Amino acid sequence: MHDRFTRREWITRIAQVAAVSPALGFSLWGNACGGGGSNPSPGPPPGDNYPGTDDQLLDEIERASFLFFWEQTDPTTGQVKDRALAGGNDSRTISSIAATGFGLTVLCVGDQRGYQPSQQITDRVRTTLRFLLNQMPQQNGFFYHFVDMTTGARAFSSEVSSIDTAILLCGVLTCRKHFQDSEIVSLATQLYERVDWFWMLNGSTTLSHGWTPESGFLSARWDIYSELMMLYLLAIGSPTHPIPPASWSAWARPTILFQGLSYISPAAPLFVHQYSHAWFDFRSKQDAFANYFQNSITATQAHRLFCLSLNSRFSDYSNDLWGITASDSVNGYVVWGGPPSIGPIDGTVVPAATGGSLPFLPPETIHVLRWIRGHYPNAWKRYGFVDAFNPLNGWYNPDVIGINLGNMAVMAENARSGSVWQTFMQNPEASAAMSLSGFH
Repeated sequence: MHDRFTRREWITRIAQVAAVSPALGFSLWGNACGGGGSNPSPGPPPGDNYPGTDDQLLDEIERASFLFFWEQTDPTTGQVKDRALAGGNDSRTISSIAATGFGLTVLCVGDQRGYQPSQQITDRVRTTLRFLLNQMPQQNGFFYHFVDMTTGARAFSSEVSSIDTAILLCGVLTCRKHFQDSEIVSLATQLYERVDWFWMLNGSTTLSHGWTPESGFLSARWDIYSELMMLYLLAIGSPTHPIPPASWSAWARPTILFQGLSYISPAAPLFVHQYSHAWFDFRSKQDAFANYFQNSITATQAHRLFCLSLNSRFSDYSNDLWGITASDSVNGYVVWGGPPSIGPIDGTVVPAATGGSLPFLPPETIHVLRWIRGHYPNAWKRYGFVDAFNPLNGWYNPDVIGINLGNMAVMAENARSGSVWQTFMQNPEASAAMSLSGFH
């Protein structure tokens, strides 16, 4: 039916078989965050055909993404479309709570960058939080995955989703610290403190994927490394309904070895190494198992090498053009990536793959985005990069997807200024949760 249903099924299968930078200026391209290859000289790389600076491109990405979250949102509910036409004028009405969570975060970025008058942005955030707290259907504080953006009514018989509620709350809590508004602070606090995380354990040490009124708890659990870190940290840090800190150690951390690189990962698309890092600042921190920021650097390096290894089959993959993560394809939504190879890879390029890894591998990822912007004009529309395109057959996705667009914009801002990390980590529950989970 849609990406997140597909992704849930994919994670379930895996579970069954599985045992920066302060400011772009050009300091981003250094090694302060432990990542990212050599330091290029300032100015455009030769041959990418994009005339602007790196910072100008990242600002274009953020502005275009902000425009999506500004225009493709119901102004009376604040709920954001799950997807929309990349050129605008979209008539669909299905919202995903994860897109709303990314949208709230991008509103903070837009306010900081002056993309719209501050009062208008503040009003939009206040409207969104009021609707979430007082009108949106919920179960023990958790929200339905997909809803009608105009009414908040459950859509697609979707589940009450633990991970998507977590993404939404990350946006809510970013707003709590960004806006100097007493009502926003109060609404955000009530939304977070209402969530009964212990209920979602359903008698286990790991969290369930969700719940439906028809069938109760889903059988799938968040029990293997993925984008789950933000979910567990929010649950452990809850001041009202926390889960035991021991749950942090209850999920599996399998490793992948590829071309001499070893890192924690299931067989999964690249986004699993990105989403939690959009808000939680894992730089210069580690728990008993790993430095997860460095782990995401290594995962991005391995993914780049994986794409290059496919060049004999797909001639478009090169140092200039690589990156695959769960996205649309010419045949519909697919979960693909690697290593190891996942899904029907066909030479499609997904800008959110490199865009979501900007803080991890800065020179290599910005080069790809510059190359796409300079060489593939049909890959850029009103809301920025289309979700995916295939240079080998000339297919360009007519849509953008909110979660991919939002993650890319947030990670672009983290690469430029680190401001989303800095803002979100001011929430005392975030640092407390990391401490309880053994980070030092």
